[in-house]
Amino acid sequence: MSTSTAERAPRSRSPFARRTPDDGPRARFSQLLPFLLEHKRALAVVIALSILGAGASLGQPLLVSQVITVVENGDPLGWIVWALIGLVVLSGLVNGFQHYLLQRTGTSVVLSARRQLVRRMLRLPIAEFDMRRTGDLVSRVGSDTTLLYAVITQGLVDAVGGVLVFVGALIAMALIDPVLLGLTVLVVAVAVVTVVLISGRLRAASRRQQEKVGDLAASVERVIGAIRTVRAANATDREIAAVEKDAQGAWTAGVAVAKISALVVPISFIALQVSFLVVLGVGGYRVASGAITVASLVSFILFLFMMIMPLGQAFGAINSVNQALGALGRIQEIVDLPSEGQDDRALAPLVALPAAGASTPGTPAIEFDDVVFAYDERSTRGASDDQDPVEEHIETGVLHGVSFVAERGRRTAIVGPSGAGKSTVLALIERFYDPQGGAVRFAGVDVRSLDRTELRSQIGYVEQDAPVLAGSIRQNLLLGSPTASDDDCVRVLQAVNLGEVLSRSADGLDAPVGEDGVMLSGGERQRLAIARALLAAPPVLLLDESTSSLDGVNEQMMREAIDAVAEDRTLVVIAHRLSTVVDSDRIVVLDHGRVVGIGTHSELVSTVTLYRDLAKHQLLV
Repeated sequence: MSTSTAERAPRSRSPFARRTPDDGPRARFSQLLPFLLEHKRALAVVIALSILGAGASLGQPLLVSQVITVVENGDPLGWIVWALIGLVVLSGLVNGFQHYLLQRTGTSVVLSARRQLVRRMLRLPIAEFDMRRTGDLVSRVGSDTTLLYAVITQGLVDAVGGVLVFVGALIAMALIDPVLLGLTVLVVAVAVVTVVLISGRLRAASRRQQEKVGDLAASVERVIGAIRTVRAANATDREIAAVEKDAQGAWTAGVAVAKISALVVPISFIALQVSFLVVLGVGGYRVASGAITVASLVSFILFLFMMIMPLGQAFGAINSVNQALGALGRIQEIVDLPSEGQDDRALAPLVALPAAGASTPGTPAIEFDDVVFAYDERSTRGASDDQDPVEEHIETGVLHGVSFVAERGRRTAIVGPSGAGKSTVLALIERFYDPQGGAVRFAGVDVRSLDRTELRSQIGYVEQDAPVLAGSIRQNLLLGSPTASDDDCVRVLQAVNLGEVLSRSADGLDAPVGEDGVMLSGGERQRLAIARALLAAPPVLLLDESTSSLDGVNEQMMREAIDAVAEDRTLVVIAHRLSTVVDSDRIVVLDHGRVVGIGTHSELVSTVTLYRDLAKHQLLV
C-alpha cells in the first residue's frame, strides 16, 4: 500500500518557482571575517610580503629618477642600476610567492566554508530537507562556496599591499608636485564614488545569479534522478526544454552580473587615461616653466601608474567581496538554521535512555498518547512572470489524537488505507518530527526528553523506499554498524536471501551497487536495507512496508530472518500483506489520521468494518 503525499512533508516550492535577490538574508562583511581569520597566520605572511613588495615597487621610481638625474649630469651610473635590477627581481619573487600563498589560502577558505556548511546541512531537521530542493543545497556547497575563493585570490588580501602602494605613491607624488597630485585625486575620486554606487547593485545581482544556478542544479538533479521514468514516458525533449529554461535563467542572471561588473573596467581605464593626460599636459607646462624637472615629472608619472594599479585592485576587491557576500548570504541562510537537536533542551531536560534490558516483555516500549501532528508546509503563491512569489506557511494535518501502545517483545502492526498517517507514526518515533500535541514515549519517557543519537541507537528503521547509498555492499551494511565483521555481513545477507549477490562479482562485499542502488533490483534493494537494520540488531525495529517489493519466496525468507532477530525485541510494522498482519500480537487500524480500531486479527475482522474490507482485499491498497 502506497503512502500519499499527505503522509510526507511536501516539497512545496516548484523547481521552477521564481525567486528574488531579497529572497533570503543578506550577508554582512563581518560574517566573512571569520572565514579569513581562521587562516590569519598565512594571511599575516601574505600581508608581510605585500609590505615588502610595496616597498620594492615604490623604490623603483625613485631610482629611475636618480638614473635620469645622473645621466643628465654625465656621471657614471654605478650601483644605481644594480639596485634597480635588484628591486625588480625582488618584486617579482615576492609577487610569485605571494600568489602561491593566496591561491593556497583561498582554497583553504573554501574548504572551511564547505566543512561548516556540510556539518550544518547534514544536521538540519528533516522538515528542512522536505521543503528544500536537493540540487539547490548541492549548489550552495559547490558553486556558492567557490566565490569565497575570489575574495582571497582576486581582491581583498591582495588589495592590502595595493593600499600601501597607493598611500606610498600618494605621499611621493605630494612631495614631488602637490598641484599635479590635486588634479589626479580629483579624477580618481569621481571614479571611486561611481564604483561604490555600482557595488550595491552588484551584490543583489550576484545573489540572484547564485539562486538561478541553484535552480539549474535542482532541475538537473530532478531529471537525472528519474531518468528511466523520463525515457519511458518519452519526455526527454520536454525535460531538456525545462532544464534549458533554467540554464537560460542562470545565463540571464550571469549576464546581469557581467554588465554591472563590466562598468568597473572602463571606469578604471578612463580614470587612468584622464589622469595620465592631465599629468602629461599640466606636467609638461610645469617643466617648461621650471616648476619641476623632467626627472621629477617622469617619477611622478611612474608613481601615477603605481597609484592607479592598486586602485584597479581595490575596484576588483569591491567586485569580489560583493559577489562573495551575495553567495555568503545563501551559505549563512543554511548555517543560521537551527540543527535538529539544537532546541532539545528547551523542550525538556535530557535524561538517560533506559537500558535495553531494563523492561520485561509485555511492558510498554512505545506509547502514543493523544498525539496530534501536522506538517508545516511552505507554500509559494503569486509566482508568475510579472509577480514575485510570496511564501506562506500552511499546516497539513496528518494525525488527530492518536493513542496506542507497542509492547516490548511484541509485534505491533499498523494498517490503514493510503494517506492514513502510517509512515508519519514511524517518523515521530524516530524523532524526525515532534508532535504538536500529546506525547510519544519510549520506555515510558517522552522522546522529546531523549537525546536523538541515544534514541536512534536503540532503533532499527527500514524505510518504505528502501534507499541504497552509492558505494559498495559493505559500505551500505556498515552504515549503522561500522564495527561489524565480514562474517556478520555475509550472515545477514544470507539471512535475507542476498547471498547470490556476493557471487555476481569477484569483489564480493566490495561490489558496487550504483547510484541509488541501480545495479540491484527493487526487491534486492529492500532486502539490503533490511539486512542493514538486522546487522545492527537494535532492541526496536521499525519496518515501513518492508516486504512490499518481494515475491512470495523472498517474503517468506524475510519473515523468517525478521522472526529470528525479533525474539525479545519490539517490532512496529507497517503491514502490506495480510500474512504480516495475522502474525502480529496487536494491530492498530488508522484512517485519516485517527485510530479506528486496536486488537488482534480475529477481533478486528468482527468489529472494524474498515479492517474487514482491507483484509478482504489482502490489504493490497
